[in-house]
Amino acid sequence: MKYLSLLCLFFISVSVSGQNTYKYEVSSAHPFGLPHPDAPKELLDYAPLIGACNCSSVRRNPDQSWADPEDMLWRFKYIMNGTAVQDESLKASGGHSGSIRQFIKDSSAWYVHYYSNVGPTPVLSAWKGGKRGDSIVLYRNQTAPNGMEGFYRITFSNMTKKGFNWIGEWVNTTETITYPTWKITCRKRETE
Repeated sequence: MKYLSLLCLFFISVSVSGQNTYKYEVSSAHPFGLPHPDAPKELLDYAPLIGACNCSSVRRNPDQSWADPEDMLWRFKYIMNGTAVQDESLKASGGHSGSIRQFIKDSSAWYVHYYSNVGPTPVLSAWKGGKRGDSIVLYRNQTAPNGMEGFYRITFSNMTKKGFNWIGEWVNTTETITYPTWKITCRKRETE
């Protein structure tokens, strides 16, 4: 009986210390986690997006017309004890994806690593960028079909507690030519 009491006391103390150590992680009280106070202040760039949104996603067809809108659920949460952000999108078609978003102080930039169930992702593609005005703008090198050098640019805009807009577009290196390929509009869910 004495050993059972000691064992119970050990598990309780480990549980309590774990709660204090990882108090910014997702929990029943904070289903999307919390930002760690020691994390870079830029972590709060994504604060308006934290939570779950009902979204409408529209992509370009191969003939360059816009496809019909697709419903999707997009969730953002704090991870790694409140020092990074993870998101996942669940699309009605069954194509799901996500990203890990880390702000690296040394380069003063966000690095976003993307993965999807639509195709194999043995190496995660990465975008780099940061806040520009009230938007978050991220870039990844991408050559256009005609061979022109450029970037795939992702922009989060109109970010409020009620929702946000997202656009993915190809841009040339001077950003004087833009070609949108994907648009998403999101509205926050009242409850998850």
